[in-house]
Amino acid sequence: MLKAALLEQLQAGPGEAARQEVAVGASCPIPSRWTLRTIRASVAWLKPLSVSGVWWALHSLGVQLHSARAQRFSPDENYVAKLNRLKRILRKAARQPGQVVAVFLDEFGYVRWPEPAPTWTSAESVALAPRAGTNTQWRTIGCMNALTGQVDYLDNYIVGRRQVTCFYAQIDRAYPDAERIYIIQDNWNVHTHPDVLEALAAHPRLVPVGLPTYAPWLNPIEKLWRWLRQDVLKMHRWVGDWPLVRQHVRDFLDQFAHGSSALLRYVGLFGDGMLASVIRHA
Repeated sequence: MLKAALLEQLQAGPGEAARQEVAVGASCPIPSRWTLRTIRASVAWLKPLSVSGVWWALHSLGVQLHSARAQRFSPDENYVAKLNRLKRILRKAARQPGQVVAVFLDEFGYVRWPEPAPTWTSAESVALAPRAGTNTQWRTIGCMNALTGQVDYLDNYIVGRRQVTCFYAQIDRAYPDAERIYIIQDNWNVHTHPDVLEALAAHPRLVPVGLPTYAPWLNPIEKLWRWLRQDVLKMHRWVGDWPLVRQHVRDFLDQFAHGSSALLRYVGLFGDGMLASVIRHA
C-alpha cells in the first residue's frame, strides 16, 4: 500500500509543496520533475529523513531514477487495423517469396553542406570545411524489399507527382516475375493525388499500402536514411563538389542493389523486432 500510494503521487507530478521547496521568489513555478528534495518535501513520511535517507527509502521500495523516453504514438484511429494489414502482407511475402513482394517506400532529402557530428580528434572542436556556394538540396525516393533488403531509388532536385509515378514504373520493372507487389508507404498527399493514382492504375500488379498516420517506426527504410546520413553526409569533405556529394549518396545506395542481410539487420527486419518476428514466424 505504501509503495502504491507513493507511485501514484510520483506519477501525478510535483505540486505546491515541491514549488515551495525550490522557490527563490514568489513567481517560481511548480517544477516539472521530481528530485529527492522535492519528493521529501511532498511525501509526509519522508520529511524527517535526510536526502540520502530518502534515496535509501525509495531504493528499498524499488523506486529508482530512470531516464524518460518519448512514447511512440500514432493518432490514427485505424492504427491497429493498418498494422494488422501490414503484418498479413509481410507474412504473405514470406510464404510466397518471389511471387509476392513487399517493399517499404519513402522519400529522403539532403543538402550540399555537411552535417556536424562528433569525430575523433585532438582538438576541442572541429571546424567544417568552408561553405562554398549555395546550400543546394537534393531528394531521393527509394524502396527497400522487406525480405531481401534490395534497394531501388530515383533521385532529382525535387520529388513530386512526376517522380513518384516514374518510380512506381521502376518498381514494376524491378520485379518482372512477381504476381503482386505491395508498396508500403506513408500518408504523403502526393501518393493519393489523382494523377498518381491514374498512373498507378497502369500497373495492376502494384498495390499501395498506407501506413498509420505519423508512425515512422513501422517504415524500416527510415533507418536506411539514418545509416546514409551517418556514413556519408555527416562531416563530409566534398562541400566544394556538389555532384560528388550526390554521387557518394548513390554509391552508398547502390551497394544494396542486389539485397543485403546486413541492411535487414540494421533496419530491424532481421532479428527479434516486431516486424522481423512477423516475417520469421510466417
